[in-house]
Amino acid sequence: MNTDKIRQEIRGLSDGKLFFNNAGSSLMPNIVVDSMIDYLRQEEQLGGYEVANRNAELLDNCYAETARLINCKPSNIAFMTSATEAFAKALSSIIFEEGDTIITTVDDYISNQITFISLQKRLNINLLRIKKLENNELDLEELENLIKEHHPKLVAVTHIPTNSGLIQDIEAVGKICRQYDVLYLADCCQSVGQMVVDVDKIGCDFLTATGRKFMRGPRGSGFLYVSDRVLEQDYAPILLDMRGAHWSEYDNYELFKTAKRFEHWEVSYAAVLGMMEAVKYANTIGLNTIENYNRKLAETLRTNLKNSSFKVLDIGKNLSSIVTFCGPDNDLENIQKVLRENNVFFSVSYKNSALIDFTDKKVDGAVRLSPHYFNTLEEVEKVSEVLRNSLL
Repeated sequence: MNTDKIRQEIRGLSDGKLFFNNAGSSLMPNIVVDSMIDYLRQEEQLGGYEVANRNAELLDNCYAETARLINCKPSNIAFMTSATEAFAKALSSIIFEEGDTIITTVDDYISNQITFISLQKRLNINLLRIKKLENNELDLEELENLIKEHHPKLVAVTHIPTNSGLIQDIEAVGKICRQYDVLYLADCCQSVGQMVVDVDKIGCDFLTATGRKFMRGPRGSGFLYVSDRVLEQDYAPILLDMRGAHWSEYDNYELFKTAKRFEHWEVSYAAVLGMMEAVKYANTIGLNTIENYNRKLAETLRTNLKNSSFKVLDIGKNLSSIVTFCGPDNDLENIQKVLRENNVFFSVSYKNSALIDFTDKKVDGAVRLSPHYFNTLEEVEKVSEVLRNSLL
């Protein structure tokens, strides 16, 4: 991997910033931005329909490139405006009834938790959360017992929680779900783009991802993976349009065969094209290469923070490129001030975004640094020094 070349292909780095907010919204490669601008200029001159027709083959290739990213078929991919939309579309295809059970984790993403609670309030479903072991890993034995006792309609797990560096064992969860024939939804919005994600190994029925984070695509882009078995059982979002079905009779329709049934007719093809270029960029480098490099960056940063007496909040056997921490006295304000003064881009997660996790950790929030493959070890050392000096 040629990091120097990669950095030269990011106009956003030209002002010397230290960019460590890839878990929020990353910096796009030039090719992503240029492809979107070119497409919009075509729409300016020819109108959206004509441009879509002229670029039909290119746009169709978006499905193949994304399928390659997660090891599936193009027919399993649907493009979305965000991971949240993908998550909602997947949930809306499942007919929940009063008394049904959803099993999730204490570390699931805030929007997912709120969605589950909304279903609980509206439909009186049961919401259960898998406990964690002392080492912060999922209690898989408890998951199996909960499945046998409650026969859930769905198991949903966030691969990498936004509030910590934990990588949850979604492959082990998938094996249990397949054993008991339970629908399984994996939220991979923080893992797709920063590490290898293989739906065949995960064994999920749905997988959701966004473009703007580690994938380095534009905001307003994302995708949904839908398994063959779900498609064959005619799962579809509750509110379909002509993208999802053929109007066959006055009062009936026939679902289209692919995951495109989860899409809507109206979409920003410029965003889809930008997303494809981001996916292609990552595929060309190789997700295994990206994952190994990111692990080295994150491990170095965590070690430096611990050696400087910061409270690193990431706990688990397998940690990601999201590094969360606070000051020795749980301070956040001084850290933020120092980082901003030194042109470091970061984010902060507060307690209301990770209510269970941060309550257990006895903190009100965490500063989040999320290095990615265009960052360098020199940048990691520089931001570590900035933070170390903030304690003097």
